[in-house]
Order: sequence, then C-alpha cells, then structure tokens
Amino acid sequence: MRNYLKTTAGIALSMGMSTVALADVSIGSLQGYTGPLESLIGDIHDGTVLAASEANASGWYAHGTISVPQGDSKCIDADAAISEAERLINDGVIALVGPNCSGVTTAVINNVTAPNGVVNISPSATSPALSTIEDNGFFFRTAPSDARQGQVLAAIAMGRGITSVAVTYTNNDYGKGLADAFVGSYEALGGTVTVNSGHEEGKADYSADVASLSAGGSSVLAVFGYADGGALSLTTASVDTGAFDSYIFADGMIGSGPALGGLDGLDGSWGTAPGGSNAAASWATVTTAAGITPGPYSGEAYDAMALIILASQASTDRGDIQAAMMSIGNAPGVEIKAGQIGLGLHTLANGGEINYVGATGVEFNDVGEVKGSFLEYNVVGTAWTSFKTHK
Repeated sequence: MRNYLKTTAGIALSMGMSTVALADVSIGSLQGYTGPLESLIGDIHDGTVLAASEANASGWYAHGTISVPQGDSKCIDADAAISEAERLINDGVIALVGPNCSGVTTAVINNVTAPNGVVNISPSATSPALSTIEDNGFFFRTAPSDARQGQVLAAIAMGRGITSVAVTYTNNDYGKGLADAFVGSYEALGGTVTVNSGHEEGKADYSADVASLSAGGSSVLAVFGYADGGALSLTTASVDTGAFDSYIFADGMIGSGPALGGLDGLDGSWGTAPGGSNAAASWATVTTAAGITPGPYSGEAYDAMALIILASQASTDRGDIQAAMMSIGNAPGVEIKAGQIGLGLHTLANGGEINYVGATGVEFNDVGEVKGSFLEYNVVGTAWTSFKTHK
C-alpha cells in the first residue's frame, strides 16, 4: 500500500522532499486513498500535489503558500467521504479536488459542497448521472463522462470483430452507468450482449457470478469495476477456470503498473482510459522532469488542482472561485499548458485573460465537464500498453 495520508499539519509538495508546516491557503485533496481504487490513487495524488508544488515554486500566487490537506473518501464509503469533506471544509480549505468514485462524489455534492457553496472538481468520477446533478454550479470534473467512454468501447469492440460479449459491472453508480452506456451503444452497432449483470463488492467467492456470465455462451467478458475491488477477484476467478478467452476493461481497471497486479491469462485483452489529448506532450515533459508516473487520471488531477489555484488568484472567496472557473477553463485568453501554472498566475496578476488547457486539453461545457479523449490499451503479457487515441 502506498500511504499518502498525512497526520502532520503540512504536506510534501515536492514529491516527498520538502514540507510546508504552515500555509496561507489550503486546497483539500479528497481521494480514495484506501479502498478499491487504491492502486490508482498514487498517480492521482502525485498529479494533484505537483500542481500545488508548481504554483508555490513560481512565486506568483497572490495569497502565499498553498498546502494540500488530505481526506480519505475510501471510494465507495459515502459516510466516510461526507465526514472527510465536512472536516476539510471546517478546517478552512477553499475548494476540494475529488472525490474519485462516482457514488461518493454524488453524496459529497448533495450533502456538503453544493449546500455549503464550495467548489469540488473530480478528476475521475465519470458517471453520466453527474451531468445533471443539482450542484448549484459548484461541481466540475476534468474526467469525461462514461456516456462517451461507453460509445468508444463499443466502437472499438465492433472494430475488432467482437460481435458477442457478456458484461459484468460493479453494482454502483460508476459500474451501472458505464455498463448502460456500453450496452446501448454496442447493441445499436449490431453487437449481442449475452448476459448483463452487476456484481457486489467484497464477496469471498465469485465462482457463481462467473458461471452465470459464461452460461450465455460468449467468449469475451467486459468487466467494468475497480482494479482493487470485486472486479479483480471476479476476473481472477474467471481466468482460473478458463471461462472466457479474452476481456474488455475500462478506466477503473487500468493503472500505470502491471495489468491487474500481474494476473496471468490476460494477454490479448484490452481496454480504455482517458488520455491522449493534444496536450499530452506537454504533460509528458512535466511528469518526466518531476520524476512521476503519468498514470490514468494523474493529468486530470493536476488539471483539477491547477484550475482551483488559477480561479482563486483574484480571490480565495469560495463563491468567487466558482464564478471564475468557466472563464479560466475556456477560451479566450493566453493558452496555459501543463508546466505553465506560473505563467497563468502571472498573466492573471497583470489583468490578463487565460485559457487553461493543462495536461488533458480542458474545455468545459455548460455544466462544467469536459468531453475528453481516450487511450486504447492492450494487455501484452502482464503489462498495459497504450497505442491509439480516440476522440
């Protein structure tokens, strides 16, 4: 386990090399540091902290030094996420990056951020239902909706000649929303879904789930869930029994390390995760210089933190941050890419306008979310290998 939870007043803002004991402004990081997305959170955390470190190093932030206190949303524990969000807000954060998972993001919006007028930007909550949530204009996301990812997955599957699939999804907002989007698009393209069923988290034995899924007769299983959750256990049980020949995965299953912990038997399987935008080159340069791994959603996390920092340059009032967000994230203005947060702060300090593009090509629609682009991955041996961008 990569432990990113802090018990001290400060947080490392240079990838663990230095700490800020007392800061002038705090921006909360509400992430699933424990739970079924734990293996992805290290990269997401690094992206969040990198943006704050970059702003601090520039010397152009108008309100002093930025710290990043953390809260553990546990990904699928709504009560924990709400409690941590309340704690961070009561402790004086001006906004929140996170949460990661769609269900707890919905709970935090409904119970904490929208009622209290606090911006929260999720780098990875992708449920289509979040597009229409009553957020009073305070929720944004730098990750594209799964309505789009479902379409991309369906088109790739048909393009690969896969005309029949079984589908399993973690039984929550994320899994159900993605499965619905995929199934609708896949069937519209002429594909056949033999079985479409949810699975519960935390079961000791998934053999019955696998048997039910394989009974439909398809040789391909689409698994929509979490890399450290029930979807991994179900996939492992399926591989062990040889129930399917290959697998389709989505963002929650794809990390920067070995495919699903190095599970044998996935060679030739594939999946998608957000990435591959026109801004990717500048992000790769920044992460290489920082010595961090640009895994799934790390760029989106960097962008979420950068947007909050830039939107708070004129005022740290929570309502003023919300009012500035759309103009910061959209044209017109000086284009600000990854690694140029200091330039953005300097431009704003001198009365200019900026168009934050960042690591992932940010451009908000009217509800504060991005269209995004997706990378197609193959499993080669036990490694994820990205090779193609879909927009």
